[in-house]
Amino acid sequence: MADRYAEILVVDLLGGIGDLLMLLPAIHGLARRNPDARLRVLTHDPGAGLLRVDPAVAEVRTPRHGRPGAERAAVVEALAARRPDLAVTTTRYDGIPDLLLASGARCVTDLWRRPPPDEPVGLRYLRLLHAEGLLTRADLDAPARVRLPASARATGEETVDRLVAASRRPAAAPVVLVTDAGMAVKRWPDRSWRALAGRLAALGHPVLTVRPPTGGAHRTDDDPPGVPLPPGDLTTLAGQFAAVARRGGVVVGPDTGPLRLAAAAGAVTVGLFGPTDARRYGVGGVDLQGLPACPHRRATSITEQPCWWEARCPLDATGPACMADLDVNRVTAAVQAATRHPALVWRPPAA
Repeated sequence: MADRYAEILVVDLLGGIGDLLMLLPAIHGLARRNPDARLRVLTHDPGAGLLRVDPAVAEVRTPRHGRPGAERAAVVEALAARRPDLAVTTTRYDGIPDLLLASGARCVTDLWRRPPPDEPVGLRYLRLLHAEGLLTRADLDAPARVRLPASARATGEETVDRLVAASRRPAAAPVVLVTDAGMAVKRWPDRSWRALAGRLAALGHPVLTVRPPTGGAHRTDDDPPGVPLPPGDLTTLAGQFAAVARRGGVVVGPDTGPLRLAAAAGAVTVGLFGPTDARRYGVGGVDLQGLPACPHRRATSITEQPCWWEARCPLDATGPACMADLDVNRVTAAVQAATRHPALVWRPPAA
């Protein structure tokens, strides 16, 4: 039996939506094992918005500003507001683990601990928390699932209904393309996206696309393939993904937050992995690895790769060779296989 706590603080200040979603099964596991606890999460926007509608989370806190030291100050404020009995963090910079340890709470401050190259990050979190006596064995099989209000699901259904009807291609399930990657090193070439969209449309799939966020890694063209989904917050997008999932649809994209959000909303995903190792960062649908034998890829220390920060590939001066290695034929075949196997689709529970 896992230990029980009344006040729990979870700190995830790594910055990415995907980082938070990989931790989500652990957050839900802690809530299940401590049903009477007040569970608080300290994280960044926009991911915080997903937790504000999550009934398992009592309070969501975010840093007050974007200047250096904001995250450390946010931890200090969270500890001063309520002293936790248990503190769990994925964040190890700026002395944050020491702040938590000094609070007197029981702390888990290292959810990495020399990970093997083939263990998914989210599963690593669960296994370590289980080893600490904080989760039970049943929690190890828990996937990431966002919990959406009925209004978000209803709006998503209405939106997808309208866009699918407007496409006039009702012969097959809808496919959503997540063409932006947040980081240039993860981007699939524009020409590949266009070729994929054309082939899917010819096969009868309504092709939708997620608009790149303002300030994100901008595309080189002004007309991304597919019909754009209306802009909105992450809860809105998750509702749209849930509607796609209910229709047996597929979401295609690189290793980025929206693809993980699609999987957490119930959609089958086809992930395009290049600089990150699909064995470790895979989303769990169909995860395709570009250039599997790349000698520069470091599964457990991706930020040390020579290509990571500026997308300067040692193997190809024109762009990431690993992403270019993902052939359009291979991706098209993966989408077709996913839409032919409805057992892959997780059906969202009724609101």
